[in-house]
Amino acid sequence: MILYRYFAVRFLKSFGIVFGAFAGIMLMLDLVEQIRKFSGTQARFPEILELALLHMPGALYPIMPLIMLLATIMMFLGMARNSELVVTRASGRGGGKNLIAPVAVAFMLGMLTVAALNPIVAATLKQYETKARQHKTGEASILSVSQEGLWLRQGNEDGQTVIHAAGSNLDGTELVGVSFFSFTPDGSPLNRIKTETARLTEAGWELTNAKKWRLLNSTNPERDAERFDELVVKSNLTREQIRDSFGTPGSVAIWDLPDFIQRLDNAGFSARQHRVWFQSQLALPLLFVAMVLIGAGFTMRHTRMGGTGQMVMGAILMGFTLFFIRNFSQVLGENGHLPVLLASWSPPIAAIMLASALILHLEDG
Repeated sequence: MILYRYFAVRFLKSFGIVFGAFAGIMLMLDLVEQIRKFSGTQARFPEILELALLHMPGALYPIMPLIMLLATIMMFLGMARNSELVVTRASGRGGGKNLIAPVAVAFMLGMLTVAALNPIVAATLKQYETKARQHKTGEASILSVSQEGLWLRQGNEDGQTVIHAAGSNLDGTELVGVSFFSFTPDGSPLNRIKTETARLTEAGWELTNAKKWRLLNSTNPERDAERFDELVVKSNLTREQIRDSFGTPGSVAIWDLPDFIQRLDNAGFSARQHRVWFQSQLALPLLFVAMVLIGAGFTMRHTRMGGTGQMVMGAILMGFTLFFIRNFSQVLGENGHLPVLLASWSPPIAAIMLASALILHLEDG
């Protein structure tokens, strides 16, 4: 039991060192990038530093599997150099038993990453996107998806218009069951329009079978209401703005993701990208385990046997290959070329099986 605890503590120390080093490097690089990105705005250095701190967790989160791989290599290289692995083998413990504690710690770190770090990343990423948009355009997000349907906001210095729709097509340019609420620059209600369908074109929103109520300077809006077979409402929105307002799946905490996916489905949007992301996050602990097995399989040999540099390079190349295959599989899943579960779970499971076969071959011949 003492050796299990010793291996677990050594692995945690290695992970902490590598994680801290990457966090510091990512913060410095991101600070430089944010300074360059917002150099033409009125954002001051404290605000840019805040943006860099908010963006850093989101930039660090995707490379957590690689951090796990490097921590494993660091740990086993140190133990091999000090002949600790030789001593444990001489005491009757095979290489497989030496991996129990690191694998268990990696799996728990994976669960902790998904359960705790993922919501933190989602919150900071959402704050970063909001503040970055405000610094660039002075506007907040134009789109929101709720249980009641889809909400959009458009406008300029002449006034704002809030749009509510019961449903939409995949990119938010064709709405059904739509209501337009227009307001003056001082926030007073101007008019309300209700229509069956609305389609976004270059001219604006093209409405069919619309009814318009004038709310300003009207003592009886229902009496003064007008009906239109076709009506055009000017808009400054574009398809790209609506699409970008969804943000990334990573900006939604994993605990809130199932409800968000359901709301996307109810609003008529495609939630496949979010489904792939959700399943890939559930599979993240297995990916951490795969990285530990890959790193251990190449670095558990004694350094006196030679070829340490080649083995380390082999571990890094195999880890990066798994990282690339996993991302490529997710892209295929998001595009519909692979089933969601297959795209998310097959890379880490296959990597665990291959790495386990490598360890058994090297340890037992």
